[in-house]
Amino acid sequence: MKEIVVISGKGGTGKTSLTASFAMLAQDDIIVADCDVDAADMHLLLKPDFAKTEDFYSGELAIIDQDECNSCNLCFEVCRFDAITVNGRQYSVDQVNCEGCAYCSRVCAVEAITMQPQIAGKVFTSSIKTGATMVHARLSIGAENSGKLVAKVKKEAKNLAKTQNKSFVLVDGSPGVGCPVVSSLSGADYVVFVTEPTVSGLHDLERVNDLVKRFKIKSGCIINKYDINEDVSKQIQIFLSKENITHIANLPYVENFTKAMTLGKTIIEYDKILSEILRNSWKNILKDCCE
Repeated sequence: MKEIVVISGKGGTGKTSLTASFAMLAQDDIIVADCDVDAADMHLLLKPDFAKTEDFYSGELAIIDQDECNSCNLCFEVCRFDAITVNGRQYSVDQVNCEGCAYCSRVCAVEAITMQPQIAGKVFTSSIKTGATMVHARLSIGAENSGKLVAKVKKEAKNLAKTQNKSFVLVDGSPGVGCPVVSSLSGADYVVFVTEPTVSGLHDLERVNDLVKRFKIKSGCIINKYDINEDVSKQIQIFLSKENITHIANLPYVENFTKAMTLGKTIIEYDKILSEILRNSWKNILKDCCE
């Protein structure tokens, strides 16, 4: 079983749309993992049924027992995150602002404040429109530890791949170089970069490649909308050759890319030209990954 992770140095490069297209091409021989938990949107294209839902706990949240609270005001005085709200003599905790430091519970003389595990998101296991299984998640508003949630999604996807005897786990990783990306890359066999021919696109590709090199993972790259700036596209291709990154494909700019998304479809379901390029790209990815 091989794990293929699709990432980008920045958002908006078409990463998720391309990953969803590869999921369509692979049909039911894969487990799909949407690890872009901070802005998960692959469900819009793959139509999961949300068959199984599981709460994801991370960190703690302060809870005030109103029957025990004597309104001494100490918790309000020590909280540095403005998480304690006061309404008359009633004290409560703003769940978004609470950082779970537990300082308020330590200073409470009557022990009216307890720390409880915090629900930081939800993990879903779904059947998608190809018949394959997708593991995806939703991070709660203001919640942290998205890296841990990514690790949870990947673990569930790998376990399903083993039990269902699937050949590949296809991961839609987070953009950038932060903790969720590091978690997405852990244990991967192959990385697909998705970039675009802009100065910032090249710079961010260089950054994320530096990260991938630390993991010593083989990689390839797709240049999306290569024809909007062919000079920068050539610079990217020079960089790929220099860094021994497989140049998988150049995708031309087509308005159908956006039209397909607005209809909730992958590009291979909507555009014949890009569909053929992506079919060849997927074949090249599998070949490069398995060599």
